[in-house]
Parts: sequence; structure tokens; C-alpha cells
Amino acid sequence: MNADDFPTPDVDVDSVDPETLKDRIDAGEEISILDARMQSDYEEWRIDAANVTSINVPYFEFLEDDIDESVLEQIPDDREVTVLCAKGGASEYVAGTLAERGYDVNHLEDGMNGWASIYEAVEVERYDGAGTLLQYQRPSSGCLGYLVYDDEAAAVIDPLRAFTDRYLDDAAELGVELEYALDTHIHADHISGVRDLADEGVEGVIPDAAVDRGVTYADQLTTAADGDTFEVGDATIETVYTPGHTTGMTSYLVDDGLLATGDGLFIESVARPDLEEGDDGAPDAARMLYESLQERVLTLPDDTLIGGAHFSDAAEPADDGTYTAPIGEIVEEMDALTMDEDDFVDLILSDMPPRPANYEKIIATNLGQNAVDDQEAFTLELGPNNCAASQNSLAGD
Repeated sequence: MNADDFPTPDVDVDSVDPETLKDRIDAGEEISILDARMQSDYEEWRIDAANVTSINVPYFEFLEDDIDESVLEQIPDDREVTVLCAKGGASEYVAGTLAERGYDVNHLEDGMNGWASIYEAVEVERYDGAGTLLQYQRPSSGCLGYLVYDDEAAAVIDPLRAFTDRYLDDAAELGVELEYALDTHIHADHISGVRDLADEGVEGVIPDAAVDRGVTYADQLTTAADGDTFEVGDATIETVYTPGHTTGMTSYLVDDGLLATGDGLFIESVARPDLEEGDDGAPDAARMLYESLQERVLTLPDDTLIGGAHFSDAAEPADDGTYTAPIGEIVEEMDALTMDEDDFVDLILSDMPPRPANYEKIIATNLGQNAVDDQEAFTLELGPNNCAASQNSLAGD
């Protein structure tokens, strides 16, 4: 039986929408999840938090009329359990079979696809530049983006194609015109929204240094070189070339208040250096990253906020709920940033996680060498981002 082709249960099964489940998790409520996807999918990517208890029992274990007792013994019978799958079909069926046996269950609407559709905007309260700065957060993949707006103008940094309409709608709701959409680099974990926003009349911007990777559409957008600036009301966005994660990696300094570092520096780790030239090129890329961090990033004032393009499960949000932190604080907590070059290179090459799922096809799509429709684009980027150099936090080491 196909995991998407399940009959409607004979009993009524309550559903919970992804946003409500996220709110309950954020509120600290103890949540029990039965993930009915295949074990390989579960191990790669799942809903995880300190207050979430998650077990994996694949849906096919529930297809027989007489479910094995060893399966049922894994399901908590003293509290509510939320069943989930990839798209919502299998989970409703599994929840129904459990409800028939007296379990207190509901199921997650649209499954992990629904979870991947959550996209939140949180104000960066410590930002002290002109205008207002929001951080976009996609909890399913840890993707982060930024919207700065001031005096009826706005710019978005590292937009996702899946949320193109969201940026335009947010700008309209705020009463501003979205003027710029800027990418920090050629992303390997999600499909960029810069070209789609450009199609809607927004000025798309990519790093000039990224063009040589094979970008096919550079003549249709603005290319940003080191030192170039973009005015958003009274706020100035300055281009800061910071290669390492990729040869074209570029940060954007938002009115001297926050450096949007893309995948160069995160609040809990630094970039992995192997996604452009593979393992053979990783040592040289790591040395390039070290130089960028030491000469272009850590030379900024200590109170400059760092905001990466991703966060991992190991990241701790700030009091305002954003994944941002002052440079001085990050340096104090991350020994990697005060190491000499050789030790730094050895460290970040020693514990890199698996490469992002479908990263080669995603890169080709972001270069314009591969075309995918919206549904395939959404499917390609499901899963963890894995763009940091370490599987664990380097902060506090």
C-alpha cells in the first residue's frame, strides 16, 4: 500500500495543524509524537525539542488487523499522542487504528510537509540601526532570512522560493515597498527566491563573486561586489565579501547593526567548507574561511549582531526569540574563533555532518542550470540544512 493511499478511519480522529503544534512545543508543553514514516526518513529529519518525546514505528506495522503486541507496547497509553507521517494520509489511518483500541491520539495535518510550511517572522529587538529588522525562521530546516524596512522601503536577505508570496504580502501589510531581494551565496539546502521576486518587480541581487560558479541568469539581476551599498530608507546595506563556505560567499552589513553572514558564521558554529569543491577542496576553503572571519567579520565592533542563514538544534535563541548574538559574545563562547589557522582548519574538517539532501540538484537549480516546478522545489529542500561544520554546537566549547 502506498503511504499516501489510505482509507479514512472508521472512527473520528482529531487533527492538529502544524502551527498549533509548534505553539505548544514553544510553550514548553510535553508533547508525545508517533512518527509513522520509514526509519531512514525519521533518522534524517524529525520534529525534535527538549520537551518532545518521539518514537518511530513505520505505518506498515499497523496494516494488519491484529497489530503485534510489541508494536502497541511502544505507544504511550497514559497521555495524548500526535501521529505524523510525510503528508498526513498514513498518520490519519494509524491514529484511527489506535483510537479504535482506546488510545488518546490525534494526527498532524499535512504531516512533515505541513511542518515544513511553517515560516515565522520575529523582530530582532537588539538591532540598533535605522528602521526595523525581522528574522524569518523556518523551524523544519533551520533556514533563516531577514527583512529590513524603513520609510516605505524594504529589502529581504536570503529569501526562499517557497515563500515568495509571503515576502510580498508582509511588505504590503507593513505599508512598504519590497525593493531588494539579496542572496548571500549559491545555496545548497534550499531553492532561492531571488529570481521569483525579481519576476515580481523586486530588484534581485546576487554576489558578483558567485557568478563564476556558473550562474546562467546574472545579466538579469544586479551583482554586488565588495563594498557596494543598497539604500533602504535611511538604512544602508553594505556588501562584505566573506569567502570560505563558498568562493562567492558574501555577507551584508545592515546599517552597522547586524551582519547577515549567510553560511559563513552561525551563532553556534562556523560554515562547512566542502559543498563547492568537495573533500579535496575543503582544506583550502577552510583556510579562506579563517581569513574571512579574522579579517572581515571579527574586526567589526563587538556589539555588532551576527545573524546567519541557518540555525541548528544546538542553537540557543536570544531573549527576543531570534537566532542572533553580538560578535563579542560569540567570540567568548566559541574557541574556534580564537584558534590559530591550522588548529581551526583541523577542527572544522573533523566532524562535518552528512551533506544536505539533494544538494547537488539544489545548487544546479540555484545556478539556473536546472529547472524544477514549485512542488519539486519544495520537496527537494525537505530535511535538515547541515550547512554548519560541526554536528554539535561549537559555542561553549
